[in-house]
Amino acid sequence: MTVSDLQRLYDYGYWANAQLLAAVSRLTPEQFTQPVAGSYESIRNTLVHVMSAEWGWCDRCGGPPRGPALDPANFPTLESVVATWRQVETGLRAFLATLSDADLDRIVEFQLPRMPEKRAFPLGHLLQHGAVHAVHHRGQVALLLRMLGQVPGNFDMLFYDGARTASTQSS
Repeated sequence: MTVSDLQRLYDYGYWANAQLLAAVSRLTPEQFTQPVAGSYESIRNTLVHVMSAEWGWCDRCGGPPRGPALDPANFPTLESVVATWRQVETGLRAFLATLSDADLDRIVEFQLPRMPEKRAFPLGHLLQHGAVHAVHHRGQVALLLRMLGQVPGNFDMLFYDGARTASTQSS
């Protein structure tokens, strides 16, 4: 794995987020926070969990500090989620830009909330986990959108690659 690989993975993630958030924007404010199903009950809560986790992994790896996990109650609207996620994205991209490929092998020790034991993994693995974790939860949000009568669209990586190829060919 290289820094370039991680940058591509996060580029895809932010592209997929934009696709998903466009579908979420069609919800009413009530639907956005409505308990539906899943681990985090609502679309808002799931999105805040993903954003908080991404920022948390970046923080553990030496990026911008997050502080305590983000509380969904502090994000009453989609706009509030999007505004904070822009900050998270900016910080994560800036952090990735400081890394060399050799940095990805550096061991990072951390302790997760609610887990007493310390853990240690290479920095690259933790950042990769942060990106892949978001893929899992985007799928959950897509299902919740369908349960609320919305079509989330397709935001698989293959479509991201196709959009990038089309964009470079038209330039």
